[in-house]
Amino acid sequence: MKIEDYVKKYDPQNQFKVLQDSHKQIDYAWNNEFDIEKLKSKKFTNIIVSGLGGSAISADLIQNFLKDELKMPYSVNRNYVLPAYADKNTLLIISSYSGNTEETISVLNRGIMSKCGIICISSGGKIEEIASGEKFPLIKLQKGYQPRYALGLSFFSLLKLLSGLNIVPEQDEVVKKIKNLWRRKGEKYSEEENTAYAYAEKLLGFIPLIYSAADFTSAAGYRFKCQLNENSKMHAFHNIIPELNHNEIIGWETFSENQINAKLINILDSSYPSQIKRRFEITSELASKKGLEYFNIVSSEADFKVRLLDLIYLFDWITYYTAVLRGYDPSEIDYIHILKERLAL
Repeated sequence: MKIEDYVKKYDPQNQFKVLQDSHKQIDYAWNNEFDIEKLKSKKFTNIIVSGLGGSAISADLIQNFLKDELKMPYSVNRNYVLPAYADKNTLLIISSYSGNTEETISVLNRGIMSKCGIICISSGGKIEEIASGEKFPLIKLQKGYQPRYALGLSFFSLLKLLSGLNIVPEQDEVVKKIKNLWRRKGEKYSEEENTAYAYAEKLLGFIPLIYSAADFTSAAGYRFKCQLNENSKMHAFHNIIPELNHNEIIGWETFSENQINAKLINILDSSYPSQIKRRFEITSELASKKGLEYFNIVSSEADFKVRLLDLIYLFDWITYYTAVLRGYDPSEIDYIHILKERLAL
């Protein structure tokens, strides 16, 4: 079948078009106006971004993207509670695309009690209601997306916020490059026999094991894993080098193809320190000797930040194609809905 046939048969919500138009999310987020004057007058000593799922991955990605510029302690909170150190010196960024994520609402209420400096990123819901009542700044996102398909909105809104508060330098030039890249690649990945489609074909019938590098591409690897779970309806696993070389590598000693039908995907980058590159080589060699097939994915863009977002966009397309090639709707998340219904009882 042609790509358009797969889209018609398995993609009733047309996430294909959403992916094609992802560059427009960057435009919206970067031109979106919001008032943060009240926060500019405060001296924060740490940043906590609180969210779950698609609303939290942008916060992880910021850590990789701004690894050389973010000078303040920064953490991502995926919980109902706040760390004990959160106080009036904490910038608490509440991130929930729907505005109704129960864990994030709980954190917002705890942040109010802890007197944190609070700003919310949401398309509406209960979080907008609380922000309005408490007169907290709100970065309003466009409605109509599934959170995992709205990364352009959430990531670039968070980036604009940190830049606007002078926590990191201005990012206009690199944002322009990424927007143009996503526009070009959106056209490329929509064509027959494209790179993303080819990678998806490689994964059919296998469980992906994704290895990335701590602080460089760890968020991209985790994003890839989660998108395979939600979009492609399949298990996938992720770990980071060098940490996995102190534990998981031993598992390859007794690996057999009969145990698990897997493929290893290495996320590589030219900026990795030489010893990290060697670790990828040696780890892959050891796994390969046990019969595991592996392949590397790398971006050839000149700038690290652009390469990182290039990989993110490629992974979203790969997981989309893996879904439709397997005969699944990339929008469907039935088990998440079932869980939420049961929790509400």
